[in-house]
Amino acid sequence: MAWKEDPAREAEMRAAHVGELKPLDRNIRLVEYDPQWPLMFQHEAERIRAALGARALRIEHAGSTSVPGLAAKPIIDIILEVADSSKENSYVPALEAAGYVLRIREPDWNQHRMFKGPDIELNLHVYTSGCEEISRMLAFRDWLRVDDADRELYERTKRELAEEKWKYTQDYADAKTAVVAEILTRAQAKIR
Repeated sequence: MAWKEDPAREAEMRAAHVGELKPLDRNIRLVEYDPQWPLMFQHEAERIRAALGARALRIEHAGSTSVPGLAAKPIIDIILEVADSSKENSYVPALEAAGYVLRIREPDWNQHRMFKGPDIELNLHVYTSGCEEISRMLAFRDWLRVDDADRELYERTKRELAEEKWKYTQDYADAKTAVVAEILTRAQAKIR
């Protein structure tokens, strides 16, 4: 399943990327769960809330670092819900003043914006209030926290994919799409 040249996909990524799109210079690195990750998230959540105040409608720890016992890339994923993520002037200057750097702008995909952090490795994902992607990401997180079999399936898949060669981290993330959809289908069936 390793990375295959796809000029259209690469052009799409370049269009969404703010600044230079850098290829990976090493394999994907997964590490065992670190109990410091929730504390790191909390520190960043406080910094975001201090920068945005009431404009930060919701701040959640997401991704693999939010699931106890799950191996992960040591990058904290954070969801930030704002009134309208397309209105960058309402939150970007304050986040930049706090040290965050805008790296991704995807107006055609949920008005998603993604920032890198000032001190630690993190991905700060910004979405508009009520965006379905927020619910999807949190349902996936919550399910992996309680379902051992799916958590193990996801970790096994990640470890197998991490052994492959990828040009960009996004290629690795895209390769997980099928197993994420499979797990999310089970999660949503149990939630209903």
